[in-house]
Amino acid sequence: MNENTKLLLFTGSYASAEESGVQVFEFNGEAGGTLELLDTVQGITNPTFVNVDASGQRLYAIGEQGNRVGGKEGEVVSFAIDPQTGKLTELKRIPTMPAAGKTQTTTCHISRDLENEYIVVCSYHGGSIGLVALDKQGLPLALTDTAQHTGHGTHPERQDRPHPHSSVFSPDGRFLFVADLGLDLIRSYRINREQQTLEIHDETPLHKGAGPRHFSFHPDGKSAYVINEVDSTITSFTYDSTAGTLHTVVTVPTLPADYKGENTCAEISLSPDGRYLYGSNRGHDSIVVYAVDAESAALTWVEHVSTRGGHPRHFTVTPDGAFLIVANRDGNNLVVFSLDPASGRLSFTGNTAEVSKPVCVKPAVFFIS
Repeated sequence: MNENTKLLLFTGSYASAEESGVQVFEFNGEAGGTLELLDTVQGITNPTFVNVDASGQRLYAIGEQGNRVGGKEGEVVSFAIDPQTGKLTELKRIPTMPAAGKTQTTTCHISRDLENEYIVVCSYHGGSIGLVALDKQGLPLALTDTAQHTGHGTHPERQDRPHPHSSVFSPDGRFLFVADLGLDLIRSYRINREQQTLEIHDETPLHKGAGPRHFSFHPDGKSAYVINEVDSTITSFTYDSTAGTLHTVVTVPTLPADYKGENTCAEISLSPDGRYLYGSNRGHDSIVVYAVDAESAALTWVEHVSTRGGHPRHFTVTPDGAFLIVANRDGNNLVVFSLDPASGRLSFTGNTAEVSKPVCVKPAVFFIS
């Protein structure tokens, strides 16, 4: 980082509307990976996932609200970001996923397209994804379409119905890939921008009982990786960017062979140079590290590292690839590790920050005039 830039971290948490659910930290890599709290936001129930538009100086947070008959449904809240101070100013909030009766259509994930025309939200409990249009100022306008998933997987409790858990745009922005934990598949969509609708493009099945959760493309755009929550594995794919299709390569475990305890997986990410892949284990409470063969999408185990806190729900690698920051939900903290670019290995820096029930941590670099 140079003197004209600042790295801010935005976190989302489980929280009541009276609690601080969104936090802003300044991250200082030159000081060894320190975290300084700059701002907190109240007034949103369970803003568990956020999306950052650094160039537009906008932050989007999901939330939940009740309907009139006891149901729970999603909402999205947009903020202006002051890069100098890290202060957030709420701009607008709208409902996203209507709930019929006492059903639950709260959301668990939010992403944004490359043109800043739409955001996409996933409803784990509702089994659906929603397309929300943005105006030219980056403010949410309205839900324009909903894609409902149907069916079930093999696990009687975890996969009794669809559970879309994340949506990720392809590197060129042409396709949207949705990992459905309940159906053991990754379904891809196109956005029909004239009709403002979602159109199914393709499906990639996972092995039975996998439970795909979060999905990530390699920086070169030629491969992709999904972490499977239910059976604690990672599956790699090669990617045909012209056709917008995935081709399964290999599935590897996220746990040591001798671990016999309960575990579910959560987040997956690659180093910026694409040489190493990271995944989080909740139960074993660790980050697994794999070396990546960019040509074949083959994976070679490197190490497991304790997250120094319970239930690592999410983590992020800083844009320069020098640090990895873990959000331990049950540890109520952020934990900072240095990342060795040569080996991919992680080392605890000694730096932590207290956050109540963190679920998401997202970095963004801002230019300071």
